[in-house]
Amino acid sequence: MSERTSYAPGTPCWIDIGTDVEAAKAFYGGLFGWEFTAAGPPEETGGYGMFAKNGKTVAGVGPQQSPGPPFWTTYVAVADADATAITVKENGGQEIVAPMDVMTAGRMAVFQDPEGAFFSVWQLADHRGAELVNEPGAWSWNELNTRNLDAAKSFYSAVFGWECVTQDMGGGMSYTEVKLDGNSVAGMMDMPAQVPEMVPAHWLVYITVEDPDATAAKAHELGGAVMMPPMDIPPGRFAVLADDRGAAFAVIRMNEPQP
Repeated sequence: MSERTSYAPGTPCWIDIGTDVEAAKAFYGGLFGWEFTAAGPPEETGGYGMFAKNGKTVAGVGPQQSPGPPFWTTYVAVADADATAITVKENGGQEIVAPMDVMTAGRMAVFQDPEGAFFSVWQLADHRGAELVNEPGAWSWNELNTRNLDAAKSFYSAVFGWECVTQDMGGGMSYTEVKLDGNSVAGMMDMPAQVPEMVPAHWLVYITVEDPDATAAKAHELGGAVMMPPMDIPPGRFAVLADDRGAAFAVIRMNEPQP
């Protein structure tokens, strides 16, 4: 289903980025055809806004609040952000931003898992998450890259009730598919050996595109970088890119349409 109006607790539901908003509007507008709409008066929203594709919201963007390079954030839907915060801390995670109301949109919190990967949770209210997914120009997948996969499986299973199923991909590689009530909702993998030690554990967001090779070339033209060139994998063809401010993201063309 490409159009969504809600997400079950434990399901990734939104992505956003804190960065130079004007630069992001130019880069992602040029790359994916995203259109920007302010969420409201800057004095009330802090300058936050929504990216849309074909009139449906697909991601958020706001001024950067943390030092270092900007990065894309994965939000997981929860029934109770405050209860989730307790569970996160009980299982070795760290609370970065305590649960807080975002006007009438919802209630959010920001955490780090025990290996340092940032993630957020969203208690749905007026804002119901991304309205369009799994189509060209829309977000489609979230993947944890970590150096302690067993610890990640234990932590996220305790926090969100995820079932983590690891499969041998051949060539000494494996991939962990995250399931919730039998549905695939995310993935996890060991940090690739070629990734520098300075790169921390992180959640990588994937955007569906029609042509990963053309998208990679366009990202470079717009001032971004190709971190991992387009290649074929069992689900489809993908590439890892960075925008003109250094924020990493992946693009993918699936071999088969996603449900």
